[in-house]
Amino acid sequence: MNAVDPHAENAALLAELLIKYEKITKIKLERVLHTREETGERLDTLLLNANLLTEEDIAEVLSQHLKIKQTSNNDYPNLAVENSNISLNYMRSMELLPIARQENETDIILTVAMATPNDPLVLQALSMATNATIQIQVGLASEIKQHIERLYGDGDESDDDMDIEISSYDSELDDVEQLKDMASEAPIIRRVNQIMTGAMNSRASDIHIEPFEDHLKVRYRIDGVIQEQSSPPAKYTAAIISRIKLMAHLNIAEHRLPQDGRIRLRLKAKEMDMRVSTVPTMYGESIVMRLLDKKSIQLDLNSLGFSDKNLHDIQAQLALPHGVLLVTGPTGSGKTTTLYAVLSQLNTTSSKILTVEDPVEYELEGVNQIQANPKIGLGFSDALRSIVRQDPDVIMIGEMRDAETARIAIQSALTGHLVLSTIHTNDAGSAITRLLDMGLEDYLLTSSVNAIIAQRLVRRLCPSCREEKPVLPEIITELHLTKYKDKQDIKLWHAVGCEACNNTGYKGRSAIHEVLIVDDDIRRLILKHADGGTIQAQAIQAGMYTLYEDGLIKALEGVTTLREVLRVAEGGH
Repeated sequence: MNAVDPHAENAALLAELLIKYEKITKIKLERVLHTREETGERLDTLLLNANLLTEEDIAEVLSQHLKIKQTSNNDYPNLAVENSNISLNYMRSMELLPIARQENETDIILTVAMATPNDPLVLQALSMATNATIQIQVGLASEIKQHIERLYGDGDESDDDMDIEISSYDSELDDVEQLKDMASEAPIIRRVNQIMTGAMNSRASDIHIEPFEDHLKVRYRIDGVIQEQSSPPAKYTAAIISRIKLMAHLNIAEHRLPQDGRIRLRLKAKEMDMRVSTVPTMYGESIVMRLLDKKSIQLDLNSLGFSDKNLHDIQAQLALPHGVLLVTGPTGSGKTTTLYAVLSQLNTTSSKILTVEDPVEYELEGVNQIQANPKIGLGFSDALRSIVRQDPDVIMIGEMRDAETARIAIQSALTGHLVLSTIHTNDAGSAITRLLDMGLEDYLLTSSVNAIIAQRLVRRLCPSCREEKPVLPEIITELHLTKYKDKQDIKLWHAVGCEACNNTGYKGRSAIHEVLIVDDDIRRLILKHADGGTIQAQAIQAGMYTLYEDGLIKALEGVTTLREVLRVAEGGH
């Protein structure tokens, strides 16, 4: 041990505080102090290694003693603080990270999260290096290290000198081996892993990686809204794209044609599938990765946001032995999740279920799932012709994309099968006219289609911070809110933002629905080739709530906001 103990003063203060705030007994502390005298190690490190205290215990004590804020995980910035003038090596060795910088007319205030905020020498050094007033917070060493890596990449300050000088993918880099070597560099692997783990920790549904002339843009879609993230330097564009393509088993030499692949990874015992799509753009390949979390998918109709009336109508349709049930809506509106929830309910030992999907998003135990592959002649229609000979009770078709697929599906329903599928239309009524436009005969539709579910996804209000909003009488009248609740019970809510929801005011998503039951009146309109608006109007007259109305009910219940309902279902009233 050195004659001069650089940590002695901090250790003495920490020991005093731990006893004062009753975080440890004197006997246990004396044992650790004795060990520290022999080794010279930091007291906090010894306490953590011995599992006598947690990082949170130490941070709480320092926060109370110094009367400073304790940094939460949500306080760390999405992008690195600019012009902090603190070297990366110093941040790492001192376990500190600048988290905010504010300039006014007379001063610069730099907020820094520190694991040991009671070290006056470090504070003095920071003040001199940054020429700013230092505002300290106490942070957990593990979180500080994690966010240093996230914000500053691989952390090697010599990265700028790495032998990767490619400004964009347009650099005609035809050497496949060179691309593989670049993609296998440790800094590139680490950056790609950070992008993926960041998305998983943020509850993102999609990762967008978009190359431009002088920068590479990384964005996450969180709760249906795209949010920009900190991005790697543009010089890493080719290597990062190649790394992702290698992970997805795509051809990294081919960057002129779109490609599709899949990545399966595990993070902290959590399995995640990523569906990877690449398309060529002016400055390289744009990549979108759809995150498919097996554990988080809701396979229960009761948890998908159906109102009691809609759920009752759907359950009645699922009790029928044959017919077609369609789910419609734009891409990303949760159609496949709804169908999987239906399949989960129908999946019993007494029924055989076959699906044809492109791609298979989730693997369902007990369900025979077929991956369509048009390249080898196994399209939807080809697969359907074969599976009807497999004696199924229920058939699920990923999407009715063409007339041939739709016709075979209708014929399957007429021969005693329950058929589930999706179709792209704006509302439930338009699904009928879409099928008629495909060339399907009206009498076949009236005999086979049982019901159509249209849906959209709205962001859920964060239950921790949502606030009640007064409703003006004019709004009650204009939106006809008394149709859904008594006037004295009417209240709307608005998003506020807190740590639990990352200051967005929203956390998670819920669906709004309209369920069109094909009754005799609808069948008569189909035979007359009525337009979608007429069919929709008849369904409303028969008691169907539109997407907009179902959204209003959820807004009144505090599930979402009126703004969200108007965002996804405007024009539905």
